[in-house]
This record gives sequence, C-alpha cells and structure tokens, in this order.
Amino acid sequence: MSRVYSTEDGDLRRGPGRRRRRDEPAPGAAQGHPADGVVRVERRRGGRGGGWVTLVTGLPGDPRAQLKDLKRLVGAGGALRGTAVEIQGDHAEKLIGHLEAQGLRVRRVGG
Repeated sequence: MSRVYSTEDGDLRRGPGRRRRRDEPAPGAAQGHPADGVVRVERRRGGRGGGWVTLVTGLPGDPRAQLKDLKRLVGAGGALRGTAVEIQGDHAEKLIGHLEAQGLRVRRVGG
C-alpha cells in the first residue's frame, strides 16, 4: 500500500492533470516582480465567473496577517496565492490608500 498524502508535501498522487495545491500561485499571478520594497496592486479578471480580483504583491511581513487585515478593510473575501494576496472584487483604490497611509511605497500595475 502506498502513501497518498503527506502533511509536508500534500497530495502525493498529483501528476499531470491534477489540481494545484492552494499554496501554489495561480497561473498568471503577478510574479517575478523585483524585491525592491514597492508594493504592487493589480486588478485582474478572476477565473470562473469572470469577476474582478485585486492582487497585492510585495507586502512586507507576514502575508497571512496582511490578508486578514486587507479583507477586513474592504469587506470582501480573499486568498493567499504564493506570496500574493488576492482580494475578491475591484478594491485597488481603497487598498492603495490604506497601504500608503501605512507608509509603504505603492505602485498600481496594469489598467
């Protein structure tokens, strides 16, 4: 009998065609930005329903604590995708204002 799950590696049956793990970044998620101390806020179309999501990358500190704070600020759901915080809905302006008030350098990316 072979192992199918590990607490460290997750689903060991994963192979081609299997779903990705929750802690893996979403395909096409904002990645590869330099670690230059700039927080980047980007608005994108989500997956299934075609609704908007707001991606925040380059946040200092614990991304889980930042996720909880930003979700509470805008009153929306969200998820952690790799190191990027994904907030449901178009909340870029409100998030930018909040992050700038914390003294962070923020740049809006994309349209």
